[in-house]
Amino acid sequence: MSPPVLYYLPPSPPCRSILLLAKMLGLDFELKIVNILEGEQLKPDFVAMNPQHCIPTMNDEGLVLWESRAILAYLVAAYGKSDELYPTDIRVRALVDQRLQFDLGTLYMRLTDYYFPTMFIGAPLDEGKRAKLSEAVGWFNTILEGRQFAAAEHFTIADLTLLVTVSQLEAFNFELRPYKHIRQWLERCKEHVAPYDYEELNGSKATLMGDMFKAKMNQAAAQ
Repeated sequence: MSPPVLYYLPPSPPCRSILLLAKMLGLDFELKIVNILEGEQLKPDFVAMNPQHCIPTMNDEGLVLWESRAILAYLVAAYGKSDELYPTDIRVRALVDQRLQFDLGTLYMRLTDYYFPTMFIGAPLDEGKRAKLSEAVGWFNTILEGRQFAAAEHFTIADLTLLVTVSQLEAFNFELRPYKHIRQWLERCKEHVAPYDYEELNGSKATLMGDMFKAKMNQAAAQ
């Protein structure tokens, strides 16, 4: 059996969550970098495989998936030695799924809405978008009240994808001090994934993106 192929870019937050999970599962990918900053995702062979031409994209012996959270769920089901990371208990899984969708459609989306236009095209920051992001962070802080982890009594793929999002917020110097439950959860999650090359696969890449954002801000201030 050949290993799954992952088309990715190391600093991309959705790609980072896949790499961390693979490390946790002891799964080796055949890794293929697709530099979206250079437009490599628009090459005909890549578009033929994924018409949405986004990363991460995974090809596991002909099963082609994109959307990182769908890939996370598949990998645990296909390669996990247990269901711990994506529980099969229907009620627990429902909470994991809800948190995954909260990250995709609300928290991570509002992060990208606020930071990425500045980081990639030098657009001025939008305070309305910052308020929406703060609102979403507040919701997550409330979700975590009385919980050790985001969805279950233990670490799941919901924590993994939310960890990548919140650690990126931290690297962007988003003020997390008012959000006590998030700060405690964040340290708990970092500790949990530290043995799985967390710093190399996620921490250092979050810092890299944070530095890109700061450079754009400094460039704008100098003009």
